[in-house]
Amino acid sequence: MINSGAVDAGKATARRLTRVLYGDGFEREHGPWRRFAADGLFRTRPDATPPERLSLAYERLRAVNGAIDSPAELAADPRGVAALHEWLGPIDPSFTTVAGIHYNLFLGSLLDHDHAADGDPGAAERDLADFLTLRRIGTFLCTEVAHGNDAVALETTATYDRVRDGFVLHTPHAGAQKFMPNTSTTGGAKSGVVAARLLVDGADHGVFLFLTPLTDGSRTLPGVRVRLLPERFGSPLDHCLTSFDRVFVGRDALLGGVRGQLGRVTGDGAFSSAEANRRRRFLASIGRVTAGKLSMSAGALGGARVALALAVRYGGHRLISGPRAVERVPVFAHRSHHGPLTGGLATVFAMTLLHRTVVDAWETRTEANRGETERLVAVAKGWITWRAREIIVECRERCGAQGLLEHNGMTEMLANIEGAITAEGDNTAIYAKAAAELLFSARTPERKPGAGAAQDPTADRDADPRPDRDAGQDADRNAGQDAAGTPVPGADPVECDANYVSLELSDTGHLGDLLLAVEQLWLDRARRRMGRAPQGDPLARWNAASGAALRAVEAHAYRRAAEAYTAAERKLWERELRDTEPGAEAGSVSVSAPGSAPALLRSLHRLFVLQWIDRNSGDLLAHGLLTARQLDELPEMIERLIAELATYATTLVESFALPEEMLADRPISGAGYADAYDDPEGAWTVPEALSRCAACRQSPPPAMPVSDRFRIVHRLLRFINNLRNLPH
Repeated sequence: MINSGAVDAGKATARRLTRVLYGDGFEREHGPWRRFAADGLFRTRPDATPPERLSLAYERLRAVNGAIDSPAELAADPRGVAALHEWLGPIDPSFTTVAGIHYNLFLGSLLDHDHAADGDPGAAERDLADFLTLRRIGTFLCTEVAHGNDAVALETTATYDRVRDGFVLHTPHAGAQKFMPNTSTTGGAKSGVVAARLLVDGADHGVFLFLTPLTDGSRTLPGVRVRLLPERFGSPLDHCLTSFDRVFVGRDALLGGVRGQLGRVTGDGAFSSAEANRRRRFLASIGRVTAGKLSMSAGALGGARVALALAVRYGGHRLISGPRAVERVPVFAHRSHHGPLTGGLATVFAMTLLHRTVVDAWETRTEANRGETERLVAVAKGWITWRAREIIVECRERCGAQGLLEHNGMTEMLANIEGAITAEGDNTAIYAKAAAELLFSARTPERKPGAGAAQDPTADRDADPRPDRDAGQDADRNAGQDAAGTPVPGADPVECDANYVSLELSDTGHLGDLLLAVEQLWLDRARRRMGRAPQGDPLARWNAASGAALRAVEAHAYRRAAEAYTAAERKLWERELRDTEPGAEAGSVSVSAPGSAPALLRSLHRLFVLQWIDRNSGDLLAHGLLTARQLDELPEMIERLIAELATYATTLVESFALPEEMLADRPISGAGYADAYDDPEGAWTVPEALSRCAACRQSPPPAMPVSDRFRIVHRLLRFINNLRNLPH
């Protein structure tokens, strides 16, 4: 089933797909972290205890910090920190957690806020030398026992002290203890940025960050109390409860934004801010959490790719009984085995391409589209981490009992994906926020049947476009509402015509229209449910709409991922046409032949979209967006795509460009996986023992213990007895 022919062509195709997955800047952006993944520093140590693994994570942090050109540049580069998670997260999640906290949440916050909090344009920049050299490790203290996703309501206080000209940090009760920061003495001296409520003369000015020393490397500093939390599910980390008993920090500890624009307190105790809204001030203060979402997405998709690589390789190595008694076939040859893995390959390409799109959007954001971009980052984080969990679970199952063993890596990846689902905003919470924004936002793009055909990079550019409907016939997102925009119970929000359903499911442009239709169906459904809920009860109205609204966010993520596929497919197609040898016909066999990079990417794209449409086919059929014939064709098209792509599974896995050293740590990655369980004292080693014994007879040792002689004779008898019992 796995194609072993045309090895050179397969490798060339894999290299082209690697460029699709990682972009033109593969070596610049990913090369350094890929080399770390192959380095002996990051080889797994299966016999290490949890405390030893935690210490190793901090040792690796110091080694990486010393090896990179500029820690400050890394902290200022969310793309670079995300790439660190993407490559090293599957190897050592403990390391990437402490690295992400130090470089992104801690150092990144200090860099973003730039100057000391007094807001004086002539003030000196903060001295970061201790943090850049890791004489002090940084951590981030935001959430509390009683406040997680509602961190804006947290209760740790920072009260301005006029006499000492600084702030007094205090934890008022057990629920206000900082929950889960890595604040133990493990790893060395630590400082943190602490989220606390700023109080000046009794006035509450909202939550800000304060730079606070915590430990000196061997003990906590006066007034700081740190207690280890129980061990968590997953890789070891020094998660702690941290509280403050009237800890004093100077006035310059306040992170008030560049030149104090978010907030500053003058020497006479006057507070000022260029941002009047306290919630927006808080969200700006912890703005690095959004960049942290990019890292969570990156680590999750990196883990999903490694899991798929292990499962596909093991499926090719693991031989089972074939149709004939003497025949042995790879377990991957069975559709029940390679079908889910092939679907996972299509999804992990979508996850990766969406992540690249989101990182680009975050880097190029403007103040005008910042809110929309933050929503896209959040939705992508939720969607990618949830899909990663599905893929890792499937890969674990496909590897059977081998997938349950820690040294094969999948159980740790599965445990740590749970952390990514919760970190930097719980997925359901950030989906709910995005759902509310989509529900009340301006109109989404209208469906224009046939217009999407132009997005198909393989379409004939000179062909006549398919007919569009008149504007009055377009499916209006706001259909089913009255003139004021109020949902009308029972109204059907989606319309279509014969031109629409005549389009074929092989047309990726049309498939994009269907993806948008699914999103609109769920949004309209949510609006109708909200309209039927009692007026004057916001919670009841949200509860009525939330189920459908959350489904709309999921559909939105699928649509955005498919759009990333379309963009990547077009870019690859155009590059391949440019690279076609002079004199060759455009779109020649080398470009469009089965197994070529454009053909594989197109099939992956179609499989990804069709599987999602299949899940929503009932709604699409009910609203006239699918015909009965198309509904019947769907499973057959999916089956054909799985059969095609399974043939090239090894090429697709090779396109991940995972270092062999990284995979070799996992026994199931190699054909000789059984060697990991060899027993030098097993019965099958007797011939070798006898050979050694014969050599000894030529120059026998001075005195072989009698017990050893009896043991060798006993093994020889067992070996002879086993030979007698072998079938002839």
